[in-house]
Amino acid sequence: MERVTGEQMTGSATRRGTGFILLVALANAGGVIAFLPLLSLLLPVRIAEIAGEARIGLFTATVIAGALAASIANIAFGWASDRSRARGDGRRRWAALGLVLLALSFVAVAVAATPAAIIVAIILFQVAVNALLAPLFAIMADEVPGAQMGVAGGLIALGSPLASAVGAAMIALALPGDGAKLAFILAMVLICVVPLLRLPPGPAAVIPAATAPRLAGRDLAVAWLSRLLVQIAGNVLSLYLVYYFVSIDPGLSAARQVGPIGQLMTIAYLLPLPVAVLLGRWSDRVGRRKPFLVAAAALAALGLLGLALARDWAMAAAAFALYAMGSSVFLSIHSGFAMQLLPSPAHRGRDLGLINLTNTLPALIGPALAWALSTPSDFGPVMLLLAGLTAAGGALVIAIRHQR
Repeated sequence: MERVTGEQMTGSATRRGTGFILLVALANAGGVIAFLPLLSLLLPVRIAEIAGEARIGLFTATVIAGALAASIANIAFGWASDRSRARGDGRRRWAALGLVLLALSFVAVAVAATPAAIIVAIILFQVAVNALLAPLFAIMADEVPGAQMGVAGGLIALGSPLASAVGAAMIALALPGDGAKLAFILAMVLICVVPLLRLPPGPAAVIPAATAPRLAGRDLAVAWLSRLLVQIAGNVLSLYLVYYFVSIDPGLSAARQVGPIGQLMTIAYLLPLPVAVLLGRWSDRVGRRKPFLVAAAALAALGLLGLALARDWAMAAAAFALYAMGSSVFLSIHSGFAMQLLPSPAHRGRDLGLINLTNTLPALIGPALAWALSTPSDFGPVMLLLAGLTAAGGALVIAIRHQR
């Protein structure tokens, strides 16, 4: 069986400084901050206030509409940034446009007060978020050498704990109304993203032409499916975590659950960060990523099994932390792993948009599964299914032939 050589693994002889890698990770964390507190904390409460017992149905319709918009927008803005880069203009101006659109979409979300208005506002929000995320991720693929993708991917895990911390701070500050909360989120996004946008484009990482055609077909498809299966669980939990904990402890309303859940998310997503960076760096040194991916997926599946069996808040919180550890490590290492399978530097933005479907398609699949298999008082069946899908996603990594 053919294996990649050390030169193929690095993708470029030029190394980037630690400061630049940190700025890339911080900017991508800003992208996570742009959507995680809104979708995980603010939106469920707003919809619960509007729809009451019908909240799961309206929430599902809202996130599905947003996911469709996100899928199209990420590919479109990735392609547009490819065209700009080919003309020598770079991708950063598209990320700057994303920041402007994000501010406008937050206004739409803040004033929405009916089911139809919420759905339209979230569609606009998803277009804006993906106008930001598509060029940011392509910048990472362009400018981070393959030999540093493991540590860069590990640092991508910074996004979830930072976003969770922003959400927890937003709740702790008791800001008056959703408008003030969204303004706080926007300020944090700007702090994270603008420093990278102020830097000129760096030297492009190179994918060796001799291996790219072989890596681009079957292996890329397997890697895509593997990430998709793991991401379905992540989508369900990021969207329905408030409702899940209400089912575990129905004595507390969704609004009263938000504070403790925000604190839990901060801790659960912060703990994997040093582990992801350490394992990412280790995978760079040994030139192997698959063993780390398989083990991380197994850990995430075990956490989901715990969520299915949990009968009190403490047990559910521990299971969620276990899941977060496994999934964060898997997704961060997989990010660099997938970038090394991209077939053409000229189309990285578009191709990453296609890979991003593993983030947006779960927003179609996950809510449908949650709607079909869960009730306001019981999320056990859907958690069992998600555990199986996550384990299968980890096992699929073994079938990738040309990366180790």
